Amino acid sequence: MKDKKNIIYIPLDERPCNYLYPIYMCRSIEKINLIVPPINLLGKKKESANIEGLWNFIFENIKKADAIVLSIEMVFYGGLLPSRVHYLNEGHKNNIFKNIKKLKELNENIKIYASNLIMRTPKYSSSDEEPDYYEYFGAEIFKRTYLLDKKNRIGLNNKEQEELEYLQNKVPINFINDYEKRRLYNIEINLNVIDLVEENIIDFLSIPQDDSSEFGYTSIEQNIVASKIRERRLQKLVYMYPGADEVGASLIARVINDMNNKKIRIYSFYASLLGKEIIPLYEDRPMYESLKSHIMVTNAILTEDWKEADLILAINSPGKIMQEASQQLEKDITYSSFRNLVFFVEKIQDFINNNKKVIIADNSFANGGELEFIRLLDDYKILDKLISYKGWNTNCNTLGTTITQGVISCCGNINNNVI
Repeated sequence: MKDKKNIIYIPLDERPCNYLYPIYMCRSIEKINLIVPPINLLGKKKESANIEGLWNFIFENIKKADAIVLSIEMVFYGGLLPSRVHYLNEGHKNNIFKNIKKLKELNENIKIYASNLIMRTPKYSSSDEEPDYYEYFGAEIFKRTYLLDKKNRIGLNNKEQEELEYLQNKVPINFINDYEKRRLYNIEINLNVIDLVEENIIDFLSIPQDDSSEFGYTSIEQNIVASKIRERRLQKLVYMYPGADEVGASLIARVINDMNNKKIRIYSFYASLLGKEIIPLYEDRPMYESLKSHIMVTNAILTEDWKEADLILAINSPGKIMQEASQQLEKDITYSSFRNLVFFVEKIQDFINNNKKVIIADNSFANGGELEFIRLLDDYKILDKLISYKGWNTNCNTLGTTITQGVISCCGNINNNVI
């Protein structure tokens, strides 16, 4: 990268993980100028961002930009949570797509890296981030369609069929209609955005799945989107995988790698033998399958030879099953019998002693890091020698942010910029 590059970054929402973390990460690269909208243009939880103001901001800066990382949720709905509670119409949809197409009219050399989530379906009842009726019927809305989808795909046993019949009568039909109408609108947006990739308007598209499950609404819509990607032969330009809050940072890392014409080589290893195969909470596939996607979305590459690796990724996996971090004072026995944590930490130390950059994804538990692991890292005096440590809500959120931090560190001008 010879000259300073301007990257417009439009985040998924206003939370620090989406708004501030990528800014902090990019400070290690002097030749990157991240152009970010002022926070007062963004929304607050369910309150929509100033969509018109955001588009004015983009148009004002697009001519001097080399690339833009664009959250469809933000520029279309006004943020992640507004995408779950909106009542938008066809006119709004048409106007936003005109705006996206206008970007390359204003700057024919701009590279557009976009993200567009598949709407989640929480398993629990809460209206904190969902429509008001989800407070009373959220778990039932999830389970109803989970069982309907399972019935259509592989069938139900007698107990499951009885539960489905009960749920069919329990959830008010007006709530189902409202929820499904919004989901239909949103999946149409997903499909229309894929059209923009085929038209060479969007150069790369990431489709994360926020809180995914094997059956249900998200799985049904994932299959619709996956079919279109295959049909249009866009697999090299459109990636779909579990995640959400890491996506902005991941795409920034991809932009930087593309600008440098570089592929960072990453060697990974797990804390447990079964780590690769464990399906984490809130996700729908084995940990190793998600790892592949999160490596690829940054345009990095996995290597089997640690000696040639630019980064060492240590994944603190459970022994056999994953629990919530709030339960870690009463760990399942497999956290010990199917895993040797001291061995794992000593292997991390050995890589550091061999002058390797080490990043950590602490995915032993959901919704928090592992206290025992942190204390061991401290006992071995290697916490301050890591390039990155991440341990937050989901496996993929953690993976995505720690990989991004590592990739950016390989392009920056400091060695140990732990966040």
